[in-house]
Amino acid sequence: MDSFQQIGLPVVGIVAAAALTFYVVSFAEMREKSLRNLEERETAYENGGFKSSLSSRERRARRKAEKEAKS
Repeated sequence: MDSFQQIGLPVVGIVAAAALTFYVVSFAEMREKSLRNLEERETAYENGGFKSSLSSRERRARRKAEKEAKS
């Protein structure tokens, strides 16, 4: 039991902390994306009705701009 406490317990703690961090980051990203989509819908509504879905070219351009903004 002594060897488990010295090695196993810290490993279990590290794995638990990693899992918790993963879920926190994932939910934060989902929340951010959801809020961004809501903001876009509100902006489109204010500009004279709803906007149809983006073309693939517009989506690629937006993703590229977001990646460049993060860098």
